[in-house]
Amino acid sequence: MTQSQGLLLNRASYDSQKQAVIELWVATVDGPVRLWVDNQQPLFFIDTASLPAVKQALAALSYQAKALAHTTFSQQPVSALYFSNLDHYYRGRELLDRALINHYEADIRLHERYLMERFAYGMVTFTGQADAKAGYTEYRQVKLRGIDAPLPPLKQLSFDLECSRHGELYSIGFTGCGQSLVLMIGSEQLSDETPTEWVTNEAMLIQRFIDWVQYLDPDLLIGWNVVQFDCRLLVERAKRHHVQLRLGRGQSLARWREPTTTRQGIITIPGRVVIDGIDALKTATYQFDSFSLEFVAQNLLGRGKLTDNSEQRLAEIEHNFRANKPALAAYNLADCQLVEDIFQQTQIIDFLALRSQLTGLEFDRSGGSVAAFSNVYLPKLHRAHYIAPNLPAGGGLASPGGYVMDSKPGLYRNVLVLDFKSLYPSIIRTFKIDPMGLIEGLAHPDDAIDGFLGAKFSRTEHFLPAIIDQLWQQRDVAKRHHDSARSQAIKILMNSFYGVLGSGGCRFYDQRLASSITMRGQQILQQTAQWLTEEGCGVIYGDTDSIFVLVGDALNDHQANARGQTLAATINQKWQETITYEYQLDCALELEFETHYQRFHMPTIRGSLAGSKKRYAGLTCDGKLIFKGLETVRSDWTELAKIFQTELYRLVFADQDPSTMILDTVESTQRGEHDEQLVYRKRLRRDLADYTKNIPPQVRAARDADARSQALGKPQRYQNKGWIRYLITLNGPQALEYQDSPPDYQHYIDKQLKPVADAILPLLGFDFDAIISAQLGLF
Repeated sequence: MTQSQGLLLNRASYDSQKQAVIELWVATVDGPVRLWVDNQQPLFFIDTASLPAVKQALAALSYQAKALAHTTFSQQPVSALYFSNLDHYYRGRELLDRALINHYEADIRLHERYLMERFAYGMVTFTGQADAKAGYTEYRQVKLRGIDAPLPPLKQLSFDLECSRHGELYSIGFTGCGQSLVLMIGSEQLSDETPTEWVTNEAMLIQRFIDWVQYLDPDLLIGWNVVQFDCRLLVERAKRHHVQLRLGRGQSLARWREPTTTRQGIITIPGRVVIDGIDALKTATYQFDSFSLEFVAQNLLGRGKLTDNSEQRLAEIEHNFRANKPALAAYNLADCQLVEDIFQQTQIIDFLALRSQLTGLEFDRSGGSVAAFSNVYLPKLHRAHYIAPNLPAGGGLASPGGYVMDSKPGLYRNVLVLDFKSLYPSIIRTFKIDPMGLIEGLAHPDDAIDGFLGAKFSRTEHFLPAIIDQLWQQRDVAKRHHDSARSQAIKILMNSFYGVLGSGGCRFYDQRLASSITMRGQQILQQTAQWLTEEGCGVIYGDTDSIFVLVGDALNDHQANARGQTLAATINQKWQETITYEYQLDCALELEFETHYQRFHMPTIRGSLAGSKKRYAGLTCDGKLIFKGLETVRSDWTELAKIFQTELYRLVFADQDPSTMILDTVESTQRGEHDEQLVYRKRLRRDLADYTKNIPPQVRAARDADARSQALGKPQRYQNKGWIRYLITLNGPQALEYQDSPPDYQHYIDKQLKPVADAILPLLGFDFDAIISAQLGLF
C-alpha cells in the first residue's frame, strides 16, 4: 500500500458494472492522482415507523434497511436504506416520493457524503494500491481522510477563443505552464511579437488545442466568462466537426451539462478544474460597476483592452482575421495575459483553495453557502445521532433583518463610528445559537438560553458556536500573518452562517434560529446606543452592527480618537458584565472604534425632512473622502455628477464657499466641456419586448439604436438584456454609438447637478437655483 496526500480537484460518482463507484482527482507534489473508490453504497434515511410501507413501495429494488440509533429533529427513530447502485438509489427516492413517504438527506450525492463523513474538504491523505498510468497515478482499495496541510503547487493555463459573430472559431490563445501561444487558422504570416502556430481549419484548431492541453497538463483552466462562452462554444464546434473533446487527464472526455432550470451550463473535465474569473471574483465579494474584462483589468491592473465597445471589438476581430491575423493573434494573447495577471493580482486561486479546504466546496462552484454549511455541520450532527431535516415546505418565512436606526440629518464635526466586530457570528458564539442546540434546548428547557420567537438553546449540546470560534481564531492568525486570502475566505464563511440559517433553501432553516440572531442584534444595538447616550454622546445613526456618535466640536483629532477608544472599552466592559450577570455566559461581543470623521454629512431623504438611511459622506482625519450610498458611488449616475459631488463636498468640509465652483460647473457644462462625462450606463434587466407600460430612458435609447442597426443591416445588440451607454439629447435618449443630437444640458443641470447640490447646500444657507439665477441675471 502506498501513502500520499494532495488537494482535491474534482469528484464524481456513478455506476460502473452495476456498482456505485467514486472517482476523485487529486493534485499532489508528485503529479496528478486518480482515486478509484468502490464498494460504496448510496444511502438515505427514513422514519423507522414507515418501514412496512417502504418495503411495499421498493419491492422491485435491491437495498438493505438497517435501524440506527439516530433520530430526526422531531425525535423519531430512523433507519438507513443502503442501495447496491446509484440507479436503484435514484429510483428508490422517486418511488418513495410517489408513495408520499418521508425520506431524509436523499439529496446528498454519494461522493459528497463519502468526503464529508471523513472531514475531507480540501487537502486529503490517502493510501491504496498505486498503479502508474499515462500522465497520472491511479489508486485502488483507497482509504482516505481529510488533513490540514500546505497546498501543493497548481499549474494553471489561461485560454481565450476568438470567433466570428456567428461562432466560427478563428483562434485559440493560451498562456501559462511556461508557454504563450496562439493557434490560428490560416496560412503562415510573419509576426515578430506573438508566437503563433498556424492550422488549416477549425477541426485542426480544436485538435491542436486538445494536444497542447494534454502536453502542458494544467490542473486549472482559467478564463473570463470561460464556461458560458469559451467552453460552451468549444463544445458546440467540436461536436459540429466530430472532434472528441479529450481535454481531461488520461485522454478522458470533457462533459457538458445543460441544466433544465437555468441557462448556466456546466463543464466537467476529469482531473482539471475550469475557473471563470467573473464567478471567482464575485465569490470573493469583489464588486465592480461592470465585470467586463476591460473594466476589471483597468481597475485592478491599470491596463486593458483598447475599447470596451463590444460591437466595435467584434467588427475589429472579424476584420483582422481577414486582413491582419498577426494583430488578432496579439489581441488574443493579450486577453489571456490579462486574465492570468488578474488571477495573480487578486490571489484568487489561493482564496478558492482555502475556501475548499474550509468547506469542501469544489473550486469551480460559485456561491454554495448552504452546501458549505452542510458539509461542515452534517458530519458532527450524525455523530450526535441526529439526522438532518428536509427543506422547509414553501421556502420558509422571512426573518427580521438588522436594526437600522432613524438618522438625524445634518452637517457635523467629530463623528465617530463604533462597529461590532463580526456581530452575527459573535451572537452565535455568545448565545449558543445552533440547529441541534435548539432541539436540545426545547427538549430540556430548564437550563436553556432564551432566544426569540420561543427559541431555547442548550448550553452544552451544540456545534456551531465551536465551529465559529475555531474559524475566528484561524482568521486572527491569518490577519497576524497578513494572509489576506485566508482571512477573506474565513470572513465570508463566518458571515454566511446567519444567511444560511435564515434561508428556505437550507435544510436547517428555522425562523427561530435566524430571528434569535437578528433580533438579538437589534437589542444589542439599541442598548449600546442608550449606554453611549448616558456617556454624554449624541447618537445620530446606527445600522446593523455600527453606531455613529457625536463627541463634541471642540475636540482635536488626537482627543477624538482617544475618546473613541475609551468609549469602545467602556461599552465592551458593560456587555461583559451584563451577559455574565443576566445569562451566566461568556461574552464574545467586541465593539471596535473604527473611524473618526472630522466632518460628516447625514442627508435627508430626497424631498423629505426625514433622515436617510445607508447614505452619508464624511472626511476622515487622514483626509480621505468617504461616500456611502450617494451619487459618487452609484453606477447609475453620470461621471459629471460624481466629479461635481466630490468637489462640492471637498469645499464644504473645508468650510469654503462652493458658489464659484457650482457656477463654473454649470457654465462649462452648457459650453459642452463635459460631454464625455454625460454618459449614462444602465442595465437592461428584461428583453426589450417585455417593456410595455413603463418605458425608461435606457429602453427608449436601446430601441432607437436597434432600429437604426436593423436599417443598416447590422445585428441588433439590445433585444435580450445587457448594458447600454446613452445620453439624454435634445431629441431624447440616444445610445452612445448613434448619438447625432446635441446633449440636453438643462437635463443634466436639473437632474444630475441640482439634486447633488440640494442635499447639502441648505445646511449652509445656500440655494442652487438662487446661485444659478443670480449669475444669469447679470446678462
